[in-house]
Amino acid sequence: MDDDSSPAPVDPTFWSELRRFTPARIGLGRSGVALPTAEVLAFGLAHARARDAVHTPLDTDALEAALRQAGFDVLQACSRAPDRATYLRRPDLGRQLDPSFAASSGALPSAPDIALVVGDGLSSLAVQRHAVPLLAAVRERLPTGLTCSPVVVVRQARVAVGDDVGERLRARLAVVLIGERPGLGSPDSLGIYLTHAPRRGRHDAERNCISNVRPEGLPIGAAAHKVAWHIGQALQRGLTGVGLKDDSGPAPQVGTATRPTLPSA
Repeated sequence: MDDDSSPAPVDPTFWSELRRFTPARIGLGRSGVALPTAEVLAFGLAHARARDAVHTPLDTDALEAALRQAGFDVLQACSRAPDRATYLRRPDLGRQLDPSFAASSGALPSAPDIALVVGDGLSSLAVQRHAVPLLAAVRERLPTGLTCSPVVVVRQARVAVGDDVGERLRARLAVVLIGERPGLGSPDSLGIYLTHAPRRGRHDAERNCISNVRPEGLPIGAAAHKVAWHIGQALQRGLTGVGLKDDSGPAPQVGTATRPTLPSA
């Protein structure tokens, strides 16, 4: 009797067509009982890129220069995590500003509508690549009449450090741009978190998150449209989090976007 238990060989044409629609690793094939060498090497490269995204320090000076060139005022700060190793072991320290921020922020205008925060998070690569173009795109779409703080660039930052920044500045809303935990196919994914009435002790259910901002995920223009919509709604309705659902709709065509105007109080 013939043994028909062996699987049929992979059709390269079939899988190459499917790969056009997803970055997932599918139809890898095999070499004996193992993966082909090329796939093993590709996996190792993706893993190395993810590790580099986590461990490579954010070039805060280059980021500040790019932000200033784009027309933003900038203030650098750090969390209470003194180094990367501590940051990874102690997430709680990444949620708290170093006390030195109080002295450096003393001359800043208080009570802006929006506290703008950029943190390295778990992917400095994402912040280095996407933070400046995203902030510039958001600025073009903001409702008229809003005031923003200088961009506070925080090293060794977790999401909740924005609560600390916003509370110290007495801002109505904190907007945090931060590098997301990298995946094997997405080492440069940027996240945006919005928190109304920021203060220490806020929890994640009180925030809105816009995730996977990168060319292969949510493009800059579409992300900026969502951020501006959330800012307008959060300030108008006085909330963020589970009570504010994303009804922003698709981003308008380039050249047709209009700035929303907040209703007068």
